[in-house]
Amino acid sequence: MDDIVVPSFFICPISLEIMKDPVTVSTGITYDRESIEKWLFSGKNTTCPVTKQAIADCDLTPNHTLRRLIQAWCMLNASHGIERIPTPKPPISKAQIIKLLNDAKSPQQQIKCLKTLQSIASENATNKRCMESSGAVEFLVSIISSASAAEGSLHYEFDSVRPTDEALSILYNLQLSEASLKNLMGKNGDFIVSLTRVMQRGSYESRAYAVLLLKSMVEVADPMQLINLRPELLIELIQVLRDQISKQASKASLQVLASICPWGRNKVKVAEAGVVPVLIDLLLDSSLERRACEMVLTVLDAVCGCAEGRSDLLQHAAGLAIVSKKILRVSQVASERAVRILLSISKFCATTKVLQEMLQLGVVAKLCLVLQVDFGFKTKERARKVLKLHARVWQNSPCIPSNLLSSYPA
Repeated sequence: MDDIVVPSFFICPISLEIMKDPVTVSTGITYDRESIEKWLFSGKNTTCPVTKQAIADCDLTPNHTLRRLIQAWCMLNASHGIERIPTPKPPISKAQIIKLLNDAKSPQQQIKCLKTLQSIASENATNKRCMESSGAVEFLVSIISSASAAEGSLHYEFDSVRPTDEALSILYNLQLSEASLKNLMGKNGDFIVSLTRVMQRGSYESRAYAVLLLKSMVEVADPMQLINLRPELLIELIQVLRDQISKQASKASLQVLASICPWGRNKVKVAEAGVVPVLIDLLLDSSLERRACEMVLTVLDAVCGCAEGRSDLLQHAAGLAIVSKKILRVSQVASERAVRILLSISKFCATTKVLQEMLQLGVVAKLCLVLQVDFGFKTKERARKVLKLHARVWQNSPCIPSNLLSSYPA
């Protein structure tokens, strides 16, 4: 492109590029559709980027006059390397969505409808919001609930098309508003039952989307809704971790477990569902990413807040060793969680056997090392507390190297 001056009102205030589909928000400022949609819907912002005023509604009004001016200017300056801007496809209307949903009566029509909805949703965020307000969420939920309630898998004319996969994919990718997610979380727990069934009998893809959607729902849930979750759901969340369906699904499962453990008896239920051996096996995987390791230790720390979790940790041959190994090797967050776990063990499970095992595995030496390095105050205090609790047993042990023994708290 030659050195050509672009009129300032052709430039999007967010992207600082020529607008391809200018739209005006309620504050009167015009933006490129893609940029303002990303700001409002993906970024979940509620103010105008330019004026900082609250945007009363998220309706985006196409600025056809400005678009035609931009298109005409681009054609006039084509010789200078300015690319032509095509006329954008108009967003879908509420009436079109409602008709599409009403026409989906038979299984074949529903499959066709799902494919159309997938295409509509992929075009822009405005279409997603239109779908959400036009009954598409309820339609997708009914597809998922009906399929999950069937005894066997549903058979359709096209074997490659799985309605549950399609419906879950669309529902998750709609990036539903908080109100819609709360509505799904309500429904007397019926939709969570449906997601549990999908996770029990669905394909890997369906199971992944089910746990991703569940994560979004749990993030906005009222704590009271998290108290009476069924054991079957917890078992399936752990099975997702065990099967390693995908990194994204595993992280979502860990996030759900971390969110629900603090409420009611959930930490006991999660321990009884068998989470501890699975978490330890994950920690033993040398390819585990930093963030995933932090999340695994976060869940393990929460579950070690109950006797069942601590017992399972001690019963695993690698339990104490792998928790200790993560201290000072992964991140400050991982080290903090690991030291918290060791504090729980030393306070509530300090049998002679456990204390000797902690010595022999180098756990005590590692805690002495924590006191020597530049580290977080709280983590150091917890390490010091563990060492002080059992100073009579550990302080003069030959298992602690002399260079670390000098750090042992008096």
